[in-house]
Amino acid sequence: MPQIQTSNQPVTQITIVETEPGKQADALSLMIERARFMSRQPGFVSISLHRSLDGRRVVNYIQWRSREQLQSAHKSPDLRREWNTFDRMTDEIDPHLYEVVQIMDNESSR
Repeated sequence: MPQIQTSNQPVTQITIVETEPGKQADALSLMIERARFMSRQPGFVSISLHRSLDGRRVVNYIQWRSREQLQSAHKSPDLRREWNTFDRMTDEIDPHLYEVVQIMDNESSR
């Protein structure tokens, strides 16, 4: 389960993947396989995958205990082998690290 908090927060990477027309389902399928692999890596907290309703994008919300563990998982030879397949079905991959600044929900907005 994602942990969204402003204090003692995990490392959060949000990746926006722009897919070729008609390839969103294929990209999402491969990303689900990758998520299963990543979930077994040291420091893993959570992965949430979202698909856009226009059929062109997938957003990957990843959380890790530390930046070093996230980088190590991304450098895994097993993951790198699969990455080439993924590159061929996407137009653009845009990963960035983020930190939570504000949280507002139904309870806190009253």
